[in-house]
Amino acid sequence: MKNAAIKNGLIGGIMGAIMSGLMNYYLIPFPKTILANVIGNSMSGLLSGFMGGFIGLLMYMKHKN
Repeated sequence: MKNAAIKNGLIGGIMGAIMSGLMNYYLIPFPKTILANVIGNSMSGLLSGFMGGFIGLLMYMKHKN
């Protein structure tokens, strides 16, 4: 069970990192102000955290059934 949790968390983390990188490259332009940088990083962190958790949950559900 512990190995499955580590594997699921790793897969979710990788997917979140990929999503964050793609969002920063394509959707959020290089910031002109510090506030724009903070907002862009916050949005990216929110999306990558959500994707990581969601993919990890899907992997857990897949392995449990």
